[in-house]
Amino acid sequence: MSDLTIRKLQAYIKSKDFEPSRKPDYFYKLVEEVGEVARQIHDERRMGSDGIKGTLEEELYDVMYYVLALANLYEIDLERCAFLKEEMNQKKYNNSISLAEFK
Repeated sequence: MSDLTIRKLQAYIKSKDFEPSRKPDYFYKLVEEVGEVARQIHDERRMGSDGIKGTLEEELYDVMYYVLALANLYEIDLERCAFLKEEMNQKKYNNSISLAEFK
């Protein structure tokens, strides 16, 4: 596997799935996938030797996919947002760990 960044995954998703006229549909899919995460948590279905299908891992990826797809539709750089929001959180919660300095 290569080094994957939020920005790289967001660009990959945009290259294969970008339909601005369907913004509400992407949001509805996100909500649906969050429901599936809840189901997998309830059922405690985790990835094992059988693979990822029908597991919490699969559903969490699907949530991430639709979050990134929505960010693309609204032209939001989520990697940049992560740094900005964590900077705010660091000050708000008096946290000594900085995302910018994290290795």
